[in-house]
Amino acid sequence: MRGLVNKLVSRSLSISGKWQNQQLRRLNIHEYQGAELMGKYGVNVPKGVAASSLEEVKKAIQDVFPNESELVVKSQILAGGRGLGTFKSGLKGGVHIVKRDEAEEIAGKMLGQVLVTKQTGPQGKVVSKVYLCEKLSLVNEMYFSIILDRKSAGPLIIACKKGGTSIEDLAEKFPDMIIKVPIDVFAGITDEDAAKVVDGLAPKAADRKDSIEQVKKLYELFRKTDCTMLEINPLAETSTNQLVAADAKLNFDDNAAFRQKEVFAMRDPTQEDPREVAAAKVDLNYIGLDGEIGCMVNGAGLAMATMDIIKLHGGTPANFLDVGGNASEHQVVEAFKILTSDDKVKAILVNIFGGIMKCDVIASGIVNAAKEVALKVPVVVRLEGTNVEQGKRILKESGMKLITADDLDDAAEKAVKALAH
Repeated sequence: MRGLVNKLVSRSLSISGKWQNQQLRRLNIHEYQGAELMGKYGVNVPKGVAASSLEEVKKAIQDVFPNESELVVKSQILAGGRGLGTFKSGLKGGVHIVKRDEAEEIAGKMLGQVLVTKQTGPQGKVVSKVYLCEKLSLVNEMYFSIILDRKSAGPLIIACKKGGTSIEDLAEKFPDMIIKVPIDVFAGITDEDAAKVVDGLAPKAADRKDSIEQVKKLYELFRKTDCTMLEINPLAETSTNQLVAADAKLNFDDNAAFRQKEVFAMRDPTQEDPREVAAAKVDLNYIGLDGEIGCMVNGAGLAMATMDIIKLHGGTPANFLDVGGNASEHQVVEAFKILTSDDKVKAILVNIFGGIMKCDVIASGIVNAAKEVALKVPVVVRLEGTNVEQGKRILKESGMKLITADDLDDAAEKAVKALAH
């Protein structure tokens, strides 16, 4: 689950809803990595080990789970809904509870296969690792999360005494059971804050003092690792009266990469959109969409306006690509490479309003990109602002077959018309 119901947290987060290709401006790590990290902070987690081959699976079963009768085998992809997902091979479910001697077989059916869930889209994601876990005897399942809340301008703990299903469903069915405890970011979590959370969770058997300490350790992890979201569902009580983070999702602020090197070393680029990975390497803001008109714009606001006007004229944007206010010629060339790598793109619209970003730099980048990339789709260019005459002259002298536009409305209309040719 990527977010919580807007009504639940006063629009603190957005609902993920149906799947979409989107740039994650936060680091998303696998479940097994989250469990390892929580364990380092003293949070109770199930015993588990990740494996990327059948040899590693066999070794883990022998060395880590010699006495277990049953194991949980979990496919590891960066998307929710794994349990209800379907492999393109036909196997149902990305999470299986099996007998110990069946774990290797089911892991073999997962590794290297494509799992499709409600969050991956129809293309699915390749399972490169499986996570083998001990099967816990759970007597109670609860929900726990920490998010960054705009309304309280700080961390917000959201908890519910029922768990195991999405928070959206819980909020709809049991709204009175949802508790929210804002944390003073300067003072940190207090015993009183943690006690409010535990009393709201109302564990049936787990020791109250130990549970309070677990909540404080979770907050410590959230703060010290620059988390943007920590969600545990379920936060469970075991038959041994222990509070355990049975399944968790953690996101981290990309802006903290410089001081969270250990955390960001966990990034798995194979699970991300390769276009977005390429864009990030050259410091471009790119989000892949499902349309046919590729957009290259400077400034997020202008990019959003460009996408809106394309829709107004009956077209659909293929992406959001903001080259920023100080892009180099090299970045413009790389931007064109990313745009043309998308087979769905049937036309490209370049919309530049030069302030800090100079139109002649954009123009030179377009010309050089055309030399490196065989442009097979029409390109509509609208330039305005700093060095606009030099930019137009560079484009004219290049001999390229470009469609020029006078303003944004004209550019969008010509881009949509270009799709028909």
